[in-house]
Amino acid sequence: VSTQSTWGPFNRIIEVQVTKMSGKSSKNWLPLESSPDLMNKYIWQLGVSKDVSFYDIMGLDEELLAFVPTPVHAVLLVFPISEKQTQHETKEQQELKDNPSSNKVSSNCYFIKQTVGNACGTIGLLHAIFNNPSIQLEKGKFFSNFLEKTKSTNPDERAQELEKNDDIENVHQTIATEGQSDAASAADTDLHYIALVNVDNNLYEFDGRKSQPINHGSSSADTILSDAIEVVKKFMSRDPTDLRYSMIALSQTSD
Repeated sequence: VSTQSTWGPFNRIIEVQVTKMSGKSSKNWLPLESSPDLMNKYIWQLGVSKDVSFYDIMGLDEELLAFVPTPVHAVLLVFPISEKQTQHETKEQQELKDNPSSNKVSSNCYFIKQTVGNACGTIGLLHAIFNNPSIQLEKGKFFSNFLEKTKSTNPDERAQELEKNDDIENVHQTIATEGQSDAASAADTDLHYIALVNVDNNLYEFDGRKSQPINHGSSSADTILSDAIEVVKKFMSRDPTDLRYSMIALSQTSD
């Protein structure tokens, strides 16, 4: 799979409204740009420790991956929802219904459904942060409050709480207007965010449109980036002519 000219800060990909959402609400937020600077401003303002930051992943080659600060806590992938990708997802979800035991999901996974339009970037952030309990959250701010309120609820109830939360909606809307890309012109595209996170030594794909996290096999704190890259390659192989992919890593802040 060719990965040239599909990555980097000059190819900002915007999240957009996803039509296939579980229990879709009437709410629509502005699209978010996949910019580490904006994502950092977003999470720090809402109470995530500045000990962690987002960084661009410039390519899939080992030489380029070496520039990503470590340890890596999570990877956010933006990808096109093509016809072939949709076919794969439909088949995958049917297989899960037919054989639920085929997808082993740790009870420590924090999963939230997406019901708000244009919220897939924010859903990705929640999955990246809340599935890394070592990340410090400031008490009294959104991330700490939301986790405390929803940690014992189910994915649909968490989605309902997110819909009602003015704090994150207001910050999301403000950050969305600060991007370099024209959110309005991108509103009709078909791009989507997911988070790839290591939980209990397994790499999970967290996608709020799906019924549950998808287990992609064994992983570790040391191998999460390379393991995530292998998953990304599978996404790209489903429609190799489409180059609209972008990745950012949530890592320990580099000096």
